[in-house]
Amino acid sequence: MFKNAMSLLRIVGNVEAVSYLLLVLVAMPLKYWAGQPLMVTYVGMIHGVLFVSYAAVIALTLMIRKLTFKQAVLAMVASMLPFGPFVFDRYLKRQEPTIVPEARIQKG
Repeated sequence: MFKNAMSLLRIVGNVEAVSYLLLVLVAMPLKYWAGQPLMVTYVGMIHGVLFVSYAAVIALTLMIRKLTFKQAVLAMVASMLPFGPFVFDRYLKRQEPTIVPEARIQKG
């Protein structure tokens, strides 16, 4: 389903970032301003599972040597910031080697 570990890392990171933003921007205000703590319970649990999944995928990509140690540390730091995984995803896109198609050789 996924091309490689890096694409899995990027997908899980983006989903985890969305869950974090939902927790901080929707569930927490509902708890403290509207007096409805139930949303924090569900969104917090989902975010916790996604956070652990993101950490596991970071460890996996580090073990199969698709990430350097520095990149793995940056990924973990980014996961603790509201928009961090989105920024880290852009960083990974810039780090990808560009594949240049081979030039066609014409005979004659």
